[in-house]
Amino acid sequence: MIFKNPWVLLLLGTVLLLCLEHKKNKASVRFSSKTLIKELPVSLSVKALKYFIVLRMIILSLFIIALARPRVPIVQERVFKEGVDIVLTLDTSTSMRALDFKIKGRRYNRLHVVKQVVERFIARRINDRIGMVAFAGRPYVVCPLTLDHNWLLANLERVEIGMVEDGTAIGSSIAAALNRLKSSQAKTKIIILLTDGRNNAGKISPLTAAEAARALGVKIYTIGAGSIGQVPYPVKDAFGRDRIQYVEVDMDESSLAKIADITSGKYFRATDTASLRKIYGRINSLETTPFKQPVYMRYEEKFSLFLLCAFVLLLIEQVLANTILRKIP
Repeated sequence: MIFKNPWVLLLLGTVLLLCLEHKKNKASVRFSSKTLIKELPVSLSVKALKYFIVLRMIILSLFIIALARPRVPIVQERVFKEGVDIVLTLDTSTSMRALDFKIKGRRYNRLHVVKQVVERFIARRINDRIGMVAFAGRPYVVCPLTLDHNWLLANLERVEIGMVEDGTAIGSSIAAALNRLKSSQAKTKIIILLTDGRNNAGKISPLTAAEAARALGVKIYTIGAGSIGQVPYPVKDAFGRDRIQYVEVDMDESSLAKIADITSGKYFRATDTASLRKIYGRINSLETTPFKQPVYMRYEEKFSLFLLCAFVLLLIEQVLANTILRKIP
């Protein structure tokens, strides 16, 4: 137990002085000799009155201790957790509107399914710091590295197709993710890059960005999402009605595999919802590394216990002083 205001305990010295002063007090009525009264019986109340000052000193001491704010520390050490630093990089170009993924037999666009799978992945990485970068014609940071996964998921919810100009800036998105990781102290740093196209925007080539990642010790796992060739795609007809039209899509699997190879990562291919879930499940089995997570010291206050005892004893003292131990001046 420690005290927040230890200097207040110095007042306990005054309690000792009061006790000494009480002993020096002389009787109100003096007798020349105790011979006349020493044979008289002494009642219990008289005996108790002799030590009544002790009760009052205890009460005063309890009030002083309560004022010093006694408390017990709840957390005394830093916590060591296992985790890695991960940046999720998601393609939000218009090709992600393709409807070749299904959930329970119903067609959904690629981004909708990816967000659901990523949400489950985040829920399983409770000890990891995770950040997020979305990209189309240019990258934008959705969320910096954080252990607050509720905030991360709230930011994931707002990721939509069309938030920036269209295109697929894979190299620039890797560079943006590296900026999130460059100051990381984690031994394992990972980028999980998901795209359904080929690099056609941005000022940085994907392979140059991959070389930079290798220099920084960042491993990149690449995921090619969706089918290649004719895929169902939502369009509006001349009357503004929604309909599905098959369009041709392409993907640069060769570059994605090279990016992963350069950084000692791995390339995965997801053609449906089940395979996408399986891929994130495999990445979830990555080796974890220890890191320190600072924990703030918290205390459990104990002053109320001393205060309660003081008030109970004070109540008892007042009852006794005005009843069986009452003195007549």
